[in-house]
Amino acid sequence: MSAGTVPGKSSRPSRKEQILEIALELFATRGYHGVGMDDIGTAAGVTGPALYHHFAGKEAMLSAALIPVSEGLRDGGRARLDAHTEPADQLAALVEFHVAFALERPAVIRIHFGELDRLPDESRRIVRKSQREYVEQWVDVLTRLQPGLDADTARVRAQAAFGLMNSTPFLRSQLPREQVAGVLRDMVHRALRG
Repeated sequence: MSAGTVPGKSSRPSRKEQILEIALELFATRGYHGVGMDDIGTAAGVTGPALYHHFAGKEAMLSAALIPVSEGLRDGGRARLDAHTEPADQLAALVEFHVAFALERPAVIRIHFGELDRLPDESRRIVRKSQREYVEQWVDVLTRLQPGLDADTARVRAQAAFGLMNSTPFLRSQLPREQVAGVLRDMVHRALRG
């Protein structure tokens, strides 16, 4: 799956997406400041200067990775909500969607945790706005599922659930992927329902 995609979208990545994926893996393992354009070029099999045909620089790569992912989560969440009418089904679909994302995109999660402040201000604003909208989708479902639950408490529960799901870059499990997904889904449902 390419950097700018979320679960459910499959297509052959373009050369630009391939380069971005390589850059993300390098950023995730060595840190943003530990990677230069020449490093990315070498890993991608192109000269550092040739990368500038695709990206203006490392900040542009980071923006090209994190903005579409944040927007994709928001839009993917909305699609799952629209596909179901009952809050319990909507919540199950959101959990399934995010767990799949977290298992497929641990490098993006790691970069988000450690490098979000490296984004230019406008890119960071776009990412944060998409994230807030995504969180509010979860809050809406939780408050409809549990009518006595206030929005602030639902927001804390949603954020805690994201912490569980987004722990994937730090898991050192030998369990099969689907078993890890099942554990995460079960824990998230328990956490969200209190």
